[in-house]
Amino acid sequence: MPDLQTILLVDDDERVLEMLTLSVRGEGFEAEAFQDPREALERAKTTPFAVVISDLNMAAMNGLDFLNRVREYQPDASRILITGILTLDVALDAINRGEIYRFIAKPWIHAELVVTIKNALNRCNLLRDNRLLHEQTAALNAQLAEANLALAGKVVELKEEKGNVERAFGELRQNFDHSLELCHRMLSAFHPALGEQVRAVAEICRRMAASGRLSEEESHTLTVSSWLYDIGLIGLPRRLWRRMYSVKAQETLSPEDREAIHIHPIHGQSLAAFVAKLKPVGETIRGHHERFDGKGYPDRLEGEMIPWTARLLAVAVYFVESGLPRGEATEAVLARSGTWFDPEAVRLLLRVMPAIDVPKMAREVMLDELRPGMSLARGLYSSAGVLLFPEEQHLSESTISKIRHHHMLSTFTQRLLVYG
Repeated sequence: MPDLQTILLVDDDERVLEMLTLSVRGEGFEAEAFQDPREALERAKTTPFAVVISDLNMAAMNGLDFLNRVREYQPDASRILITGILTLDVALDAINRGEIYRFIAKPWIHAELVVTIKNALNRCNLLRDNRLLHEQTAALNAQLAEANLALAGKVVELKEEKGNVERAFGELRQNFDHSLELCHRMLSAFHPALGEQVRAVAEICRRMAASGRLSEEESHTLTVSSWLYDIGLIGLPRRLWRRMYSVKAQETLSPEDREAIHIHPIHGQSLAAFVAKLKPVGETIRGHHERFDGKGYPDRLEGEMIPWTARLLAVAVYFVESGLPRGEATEAVLARSGTWFDPEAVRLLLRVMPAIDVPKMAREVMLDELRPGMSLARGLYSSAGVLLFPEEQHLSESTISKIRHHHMLSTFTQRLLVYG
């Protein structure tokens, strides 16, 4: 908003008014001049002025009365009284009535008049800006109060919606769990022993998921897959499913039976889609019979081409479905580390299972958990049986770097047991 600059001049002495007008306009100020204070008062009702300068003694109206009336219409205007005789009574009267900004004595000094007018203009515009700011602040506060009220209503709505979403999510989760349970019962009805094996695999996978080595999505994928991984066996003759983990038994299978075994993970992927519309779950189920060396089925994937969750599921499934005692199953898994199974998946399995043949105070670790200050509880050997890092080898940054470099060239299949 532009500053107010116009000045209202009032004096019933024509010569004084003319001199005052010339002085004011000569300094570049805009001014309107009136001899009759009543006419000036009417003008003040409709036209805003920044400064009002009035003589004290006028026949039609006393200057103090005039300025007091002007204040009713323009409270921000700076009011200046010009008088030839400034008595104490006039000054006290003006101060008590509160309508005067400055006094100017006749005859006035031009420089003093100019400075007084400039200060009066600044005062008026400052008051006007403050009033405008106050009004804007009051309006903003009102809007803020209204917004806060609306926000409080929205918070209540959001809380209600959150409650509804949580209830809906709970119902969906419950329905999902019921679907998994239904699939498990179908497998149990197909073959009770198979149902028990699935439950055991699911427990191992639950421990893997809770190990802190998997992301939230990977944990969910592995957990769901562990309940559904063998659902494709429903279409497989019972005489075949026990032969899947025996190389010798598979060598005696007919081409038709071998094909039936090799495609059951694909059927499992398709059937699981009706329960869990999660692509990673289907991929995990499809890949849990792949081998780390690329000799598995159905797609002959190898190494890290096999989904990480499928590699974990594969070692858990073999550990349970091999039918061996726990110690022998552990040795069988270790013997297949690097061929059938990802060594890191084997290490995680051994980490989450109760300790088997682990030196006192030693612990299982993953390759990326090796830290300076540890020492090897067992030596590490090459694939040819050459000792590369002896037992009780102290691990430094350099040693760990060498171990990892060797692992990239020729995968370590042994358990990583360390002290510290």
